[in-house]
Amino acid sequence: MSDPVRVHMESVAPASAPTTGPFVNRELSWLQFNARVLAQALDPSTPLLERLRFLIIFHTNLDEFFMIRVSGIKQQIAAGVDSLSIDGLTPKQQLARVWQEVTPSVDAAQRCLTGEVLPALAQHGIEIVPLASLPTRERRWADEFYEREVYPILTPLAVGSTHPFPFISNLSLNLALMVRSLDGEERLARVKVPLANVPRLVPVGDRAKLKPPVRLFFVEELIAANLGALFQGMEVGDPYMFRVTRDADLEIREDEADDLMSTLQQELRKRRFGQAVRLEVQRGMPERVESGLRRGLGLAEEDVIEVSGPFAIPRLTELMQLDMPELKYRRFVPRTPAPFAGDEDLFETIRRHDVLVHHPFDGFDTVVDFVLQAARDPKVVAIKQSLYRTSGDSPVIHALEEAVDRGKQVAAVVELKARFDEENNIVWARRLEEAGVHVIYGLPGLKTHAKLCLVVRREKDALVRYAHVGSGNYNPATAAIYTDLGLFTSNPEITADAADLFNRMTGFARPNGYRQLLVAPTHMKQQILDLLAFETREARAGRPSGVIAKCNAITDLEVIGAIEAASHAGVSVELLVRGICSLVPGVAGRTENVRVRSVVGRFLEHERLYWFAHAGTPQVYIGSADWMHRNLERRVEILVPILDPTIARWSREVLLERYLQDRNRTWEMQPDGTYVRLRTGHEDPDVHDQFLADKDGVPHAV
Repeated sequence: MSDPVRVHMESVAPASAPTTGPFVNRELSWLQFNARVLAQALDPSTPLLERLRFLIIFHTNLDEFFMIRVSGIKQQIAAGVDSLSIDGLTPKQQLARVWQEVTPSVDAAQRCLTGEVLPALAQHGIEIVPLASLPTRERRWADEFYEREVYPILTPLAVGSTHPFPFISNLSLNLALMVRSLDGEERLARVKVPLANVPRLVPVGDRAKLKPPVRLFFVEELIAANLGALFQGMEVGDPYMFRVTRDADLEIREDEADDLMSTLQQELRKRRFGQAVRLEVQRGMPERVESGLRRGLGLAEEDVIEVSGPFAIPRLTELMQLDMPELKYRRFVPRTPAPFAGDEDLFETIRRHDVLVHHPFDGFDTVVDFVLQAARDPKVVAIKQSLYRTSGDSPVIHALEEAVDRGKQVAAVVELKARFDEENNIVWARRLEEAGVHVIYGLPGLKTHAKLCLVVRREKDALVRYAHVGSGNYNPATAAIYTDLGLFTSNPEITADAADLFNRMTGFARPNGYRQLLVAPTHMKQQILDLLAFETREARAGRPSGVIAKCNAITDLEVIGAIEAASHAGVSVELLVRGICSLVPGVAGRTENVRVRSVVGRFLEHERLYWFAHAGTPQVYIGSADWMHRNLERRVEILVPILDPTIARWSREVLLERYLQDRNRTWEMQPDGTYVRLRTGHEDPDVHDQFLADKDGVPHAV
């Protein structure tokens, strides 16, 4: 039986292999990952509202890709950069290939939304109807709603000698049209759809109602139908939707910034005025309207993409709030890890043995409880915490504030430059400072990406340290949908390393090395290369060897070279890479012993777990770092060893093995750089369902 997803994906797959050699271009590899996300939406076996969610994720990902990656390529082209990428493409060639991949994917996503998802929702009582199809009484209600709730907010803008081309904000939804005066003067006009103030989908007859059965219409249709009132005395042409994507990458010279927070706030204000990089227009838009938009935005014809269905798909998230559990993944209650299941003191448990938690299957409450208990425990004297991204009303932030109120020393390393979370982190940094927390913004020139919390506790006549090291952010919202790992430990060497690292970040310390932690950018990369070299030597000597890496991306050329050397020596290298992987497997004489697989399913794969056979004494690490140049060279990252043999064995024999055996949600890279889904239609429950079915979770020593 053919795989329905495979059939769908043929329509969005590249016409030719995305490589010209043994490497995959980073941008094209990312687009392949986003195509795998889209495949979840195209898959009829995915619950209906989850199909919509994957469409939203696909489009949101693509928006960020253009704001950051495509804007960077365009800057290279503008600067005359002609250097080659890892696979031998110039910036101009990369941009052409990006559009070659994006256009059919966007078309496939629109066909899925308009031809499958929305009609299926209608069968369940959630019907999005054309405004023009409403009977007279309901249309009258819609017009009254427009007059009362929408019209007062709108601002029509026309382009002319006294009206310069208006600023079009990033990712805003707009209508463009031609208007003609009675004396024959014609102008291009624009009306912004104020989605910050009006609902995207308006329930017919009752704005507050969003439960089946309900009929809804797009608010932009209502605005388009009433443009005559905005341009009174003018002949109004047909309106067409459009949307602009702008460069959103920030450039901050920290060595020239006396006040990082102030400088960042200035750059954030500039972000909304970034150079336009993409123009989405409604299919059928007349050339004179499109060319007028292009001229005003400074874009070329190749920067335009036609959209045949609804615009601004990420703004359909309100449909995800529907209380229709039968159309979503089965709800689950995260378990409490067995060591923390009783009323026993958390610190007493961690002092006896390390505890590994596996999110979202193990609840994030364990991490929150760790920080909260530290805040309230009279024996705790200090808490040190790194914060990269956190949620809108984070219980971790509340716990740190409470700790200060209770007289404890609290330090927080807040990464202000976490992309698209900069404004949020500025708010939290100020709030923590006002509460009395010692807030540090990391090291100049480096992002602090490490996930680390250190607690110092007075026990009898000594100070004892406890640490949590994770692969994910201290964010309860993402912890419910990302797969991540976290280690609680009181190991003296690991916690001493954590203390040294915090001293490095908050003070002027320069540790010569670390006892157990692998720390970037100082030592981690060389230690990873050494671990790969050890496996290579073992294989050459005819001894057992092996490497398994589970991470989000692999792009670092030195690491890739070390993997190639290991493969050529006979080392079995299994790479479970969610997103970008620049290494091509199965190339004779280079990577014939490498397999590259990607799992895309209900939860976003986010954990980083590295396993090395190491002469029969496996070395296992978890933490924040991918094998990318930016992680290894330009960020503060940590990997922590799993020293407990029981946990290390579970990591290999259960967690990694389940991923290696999965076929349901797994895609495998071929020697030409393309991906093929392994599913044949008769698989066991997928890897996420297996973890959800576990009763006990990670085993721990007693």
